[in-house]
Amino acid sequence: MSDDRPPAVELRRVTKAFGDRRVLDDVSFVVPAGRSLCLLGRSGTGKSVTLKHIVGLIAPDRGEVLVEGRDITRLSSRQLAPIRQRIGFLFQNAALFDSITVGENVAFPLRRHAALDEAALRARVRQLLDDVGLGGEDDTMPAELSGGMRKRAGLARAMALSPSILLVDEPSAGLDPVTSGEVDTLLAGLRAHAGTTLIVVTHNIDSARVLGDELVFLDQGRVLAQGPVEALDRSEVPLVREFLRAHGTG
Repeated sequence: MSDDRPPAVELRRVTKAFGDRRVLDDVSFVVPAGRSLCLLGRSGTGKSVTLKHIVGLIAPDRGEVLVEGRDITRLSSRQLAPIRQRIGFLFQNAALFDSITVGENVAFPLRRHAALDEAALRARVRQLLDDVGLGGEDDTMPAELSGGMRKRAGLARAMALSPSILLVDEPSAGLDPVTSGEVDTLLAGLRAHAGTTLIVVTHNIDSARVLGDELVFLDQGRVLAQGPVEALDRSEVPLVREFLRAHGTG
């Protein structure tokens, strides 16, 4: 991969308030293409709001959000559309459509955005499900899946259009440690083998240690600490040290 590519994602002094509550306050960070960043912090500190800025669902009050070198805060909905297709989003609850099969869930973005005939579409769906360990589950209904399997199906759908950037909200939520580790392994494999840029919101420090080249710790909407996990382990900020110790076992 060329080193002269622009960063996959860059936030420059992003500030956002809802009413009197400032959710993000002068937040800046850079995620190089093909690397991974984990957003940490207590609940309500702006982590999920940050993801929504990156995909253009929320616009900042001040600051810039650059995706692959383009400031998306200055783009219309029409201009945003092709950029959003390059961003996958794995929601905390997988956000599957319960009324259609797992295969049709994965096929959904392909039917909307990819010019594939039915045979090619079905082959792509089978490959995606195989990649996440759900081969043969095409005709299964989401209600029949365990929590870990739902997360895997959601990941298959998020990767359907081969996005260059994947946003992940709490991949470990509701999962036992073994299943959580399996999901972490899938995500780490995407970064290693497909060159996918990962931005992961997590409370699970074990996951952050596996997935994060860089960690950003948010508190009250501000960046309290930033760097590789080894740097945060040595942080002199009491809240950061307490968080990493308290959550160190996932």
